[in-house]
Amino acid sequence: MQIRKKVAVTYVALSGLSTLLLCAVMVFLFKNNNQYYFLKRLQDRAKIVSSIHYQNDPEKAEYYRQLKSNGLEELIDENDFVLPVNGKNSFEYNTELNLSPEFFKEALANGSSWVEDDSRYHYAQLFEENGKKYIVVITARDRRGNTSTMYIIRIMAIGGIAFLVLAYFLGRFLANTVLNPISRINGEVKRISASNLHKRLEQPENTDEIAVLTDTFNDMLDRLETSFEIQANFINNASHELKTPITTIMAETEIILQSKRSPEEYQEALSHINAQATKLGNLTESLLKLTRTGYDGNKQVLDVARMDELLMDVKSDLDKLFPDNNISLRLDEMPDNDEYLLLPCNRPLLELALSNVISNAVKYSDNSVVFVALMADSKQLSIRITDIGIGIPKEDLPFLYEPFFRGKKASRYTGYGLGLPLAFKIIRMHNGTLDIQSEQEKGTMATITFKRSGSDSL
Repeated sequence: MQIRKKVAVTYVALSGLSTLLLCAVMVFLFKNNNQYYFLKRLQDRAKIVSSIHYQNDPEKAEYYRQLKSNGLEELIDENDFVLPVNGKNSFEYNTELNLSPEFFKEALANGSSWVEDDSRYHYAQLFEENGKKYIVVITARDRRGNTSTMYIIRIMAIGGIAFLVLAYFLGRFLANTVLNPISRINGEVKRISASNLHKRLEQPENTDEIAVLTDTFNDMLDRLETSFEIQANFINNASHELKTPITTIMAETEIILQSKRSPEEYQEALSHINAQATKLGNLTESLLKLTRTGYDGNKQVLDVARMDELLMDVKSDLDKLFPDNNISLRLDEMPDNDEYLLLPCNRPLLELALSNVISNAVKYSDNSVVFVALMADSKQLSIRITDIGIGIPKEDLPFLYEPFFRGKKASRYTGYGLGLPLAFKIIRMHNGTLDIQSEQEKGTMATITFKRSGSDSL
């Protein structure tokens, strides 16, 4: 069933149930009110009948008879009886009454009682005259009250049916009012595909849930568009970078196989092929590492590493790769509390990220001094890498984290443009930030910051 129909049916069902309960309460209260006032009229008549009975003056008795006949509203099938009480639980019974003994027992015990039998009411009241007790019984039919009750029931039944019909149309109107904006969003989303991800949903002027839903869809489209662009750019660059060494290897082998060559020429060709194969292997490994981090930046944290030890391990590895490096590891700002140096992480990946950033500083400073400083406190842990190398042109800074991007100054150095994007993704995966500040021909400073969970700065 469509949501529109569910809303309409639910609205009709709830409206019908509430209307039914309201009608039942109103009929109950109306019937009780009629019953209360009818019994009050019977009680007035009982008092007059008892007054007529114990009056010794004929004129006063006649006065009460005239009051009963002309001063009170006429009742249907009205009868009155005066029954003398002989003892505590005995009285002179009148066979015309045909009432249960419990009715009289209650009157004798409580001074009054009443009972209804098929819209006929019987009211009994005990009074005393000259030391003798009597039971006055007034009977009458409340045909008007029953007629009024049935009339009210008919009105409510007809009104209830009419209201249910109206509730159906009101429910349809409510469903359309609530769901039309969602239908509009659904239609707009259907028109957006991979070829037109730049389109966005129209933002409503209000700030209700529909506006929040629209914002959510637009944010999702922003992320999708960015992911598609990154993926397309990644694939294009990857295919180009992989194609170059493969083409070089194929060309080299075709040339060397065209005729017999001297051992020196074979050795030279194999050296070229080996260099291109090594380049291809390194590039493939870098691509695999970049893919392993995931485009969404999510990776399970497995270890808790002590950051000063991790930096020393990174420096030890770089000393083997770059024997002439001048990495200066500064640990003079170490905190008193060693726990501030601990960081939950995926140790191999984080070590790779730090190695990439520091090795970039070593490479692009031509083995000049590179300062690596570690700072930690209760709020955050920071690593600052500073070099005095070639620096980064201002126009290249926005593209540093794009795979395969290499600036004009960096093109004369060996590399694939994957180290920094890979480091950025790994650091972000650990809820950290990588900030790079650079000035051309003066050097670069990279700051890696990890916020601690629950700190005020979060």
